[in-house]
Amino acid sequence: MMATENRRDFLLVFSAAVFLGLLSITFVLIWVLQYREGLGWDGALAEFNWHPVLIITGFIFLHGIAIVVYRLPWTWQCSKLTMKFIHAGLHLVAFICAVIAMVAVFDFHNGAKIPNMYSLHSWLGLIALILYSLQLVLGVGMFLIPITPVTWRAAFMPLHVFGGLLLFGSVIAVALMGITEKLIFGLNNPKYKDLPPEAIFTNVLGLLLVVFGILIVWIATRPSWKRPSDQILHTLHTNGGGEDNTKVGPALAQLSDGADAEPSADVRRRINKFDDQTN
Repeated sequence: MMATENRRDFLLVFSAAVFLGLLSITFVLIWVLQYREGLGWDGALAEFNWHPVLIITGFIFLHGIAIVVYRLPWTWQCSKLTMKFIHAGLHLVAFICAVIAMVAVFDFHNGAKIPNMYSLHSWLGLIALILYSLQLVLGVGMFLIPITPVTWRAAFMPLHVFGGLLLFGSVIAVALMGITEKLIFGLNNPKYKDLPPEAIFTNVLGLLLVVFGILIVWIATRPSWKRPSDQILHTLHTNGGGEDNTKVGPALAQLSDGADAEPSADVRRRINKFDDQTN
């Protein structure tokens, strides 16, 4: 289990990330309700304003929580399968928010006779959404469908983790581009360069998103904050084993030696048994 001091550090960083994420959502709501035209679904600017609200709420905040949900100590008593469904569910909600946000933009542009997909922000945003949907589909196919070979899962996992963090950082970068673009187009008197209160407010929103992203990536990349079973596997791989070798070493050796010869169902049963012993 996570040491008391290590657990305290995790809770401190995670609490800070959640606070900044919720503060970012509060900021974007104040921005669209106080400085912009509010929220609506009528094809006008109020509909467009759903775009930043849903991107920050779903595609950034829920996306970030989904990345680190495995590392929450109070979830370690849940089965790995349960956590997989929670992880995938949060990502699905984030994806739905992003799709609705894109629909709001296209609907507004079409109603106002504004061309679609001409800016770098729109290109990168659509690419991020497509890659995110691919990441979601492949993740479900690899880790939630029982017939998927264990060897495929093991081979795909590093790409899944790297791709998830890369997409998360990219989404935040694209959101910052969108905020800047909106301020440049939306502020006329005074202009953005004159730094009126709205510009300062939204610049602070951008800083909140950056710090939130940094904290999420920090949590996701700390080996000592992994679920216990994953931590044991990492220690055995990098350090050659420890006091837990007597329990997990033979199981790992059998998996390694027999993965190609045994049916995938037998290998899966061994992994499930190993997870139950170490979680």
